[in-house]
Amino acid sequence: MSNERETLEMDVLLVGAGPANLACALQLSKLIAVYNQNAKQSGSKPLDEINIAVIEKASEIGAHQLSGAVLDPISLLELIPDFANQGAPLEAPVGEEHVYFLSASGKFPMPILPPPLRNHGNYVVSLNKLVRWLGEKCETAGVNIFPEFPGAEMLYDGDAVIGVRTGDKGIDKTGKAKPNFEPGVDIAASVTVLGEGVRGSLAKQMIDRLKLDRDTDPQVYSVGIKELWEMPDDRFAPGSVIHTMGWPLDSHTFGGSWVYGMRDRIIDI
Repeated sequence: MSNERETLEMDVLLVGAGPANLACALQLSKLIAVYNQNAKQSGSKPLDEINIAVIEKASEIGAHQLSGAVLDPISLLELIPDFANQGAPLEAPVGEEHVYFLSASGKFPMPILPPPLRNHGNYVVSLNKLVRWLGEKCETAGVNIFPEFPGAEMLYDGDAVIGVRTGDKGIDKTGKAKPNFEPGVDIAASVTVLGEGVRGSLAKQMIDRLKLDRDTDPQVYSVGIKELWEMPDDRFAPGSVIHTMGWPLDSHTFGGSWVYGMRDRIIDI
């Protein structure tokens, strides 16, 4: 059993392999490539090798991306203009869409769709599939992707973030080291980006240490429950979108529901 902690040196470290961080890593790699190509043509000095790493606590990229979603493709178009030709895993373009107010006994269709719920030109997607596809694009671009590397704590020099320490492996439920104990890795980086989601553990640590929430309103969260249903027939077409509000919630409680039509007679509820 070794207690020595390895240190990896990276230029840019992104914590969390979600769509935002993967898009960031891919765009950064593209900007570096364009800069070096222009430098080569103009005879100026290109950048030295820039090492970009993305760490992800799940066993594989996309494993913690559970949501079905309606995707506005504007950012994806900027990132990968020919995303459709490159095999982006889109379920279907949004087709028929409705917004209903529910009562205990029925539904009332809204005659006009509220602007935030107008999805013409958007796509129904599985974030799991989309993130896995983005991860493959990042690896092709030379980004280092490290699944099963959970961020455990931030590394500081004073109050300056200098990287992240990943979690130890081989720990029993009481916190004691087992025979297969392996200490986490210190990943030092010039730039560290946190993309852990809405309630990330490293973000909580950093907010508390650096008092980033001083003089701010409390953060507000919503909780969702999702199911996938396999329909017996094609009654709910891929790309169909329904949003609802009202029953069973009372007038003081925020919330609602959605139903999205996916491929292969699957609906996302």
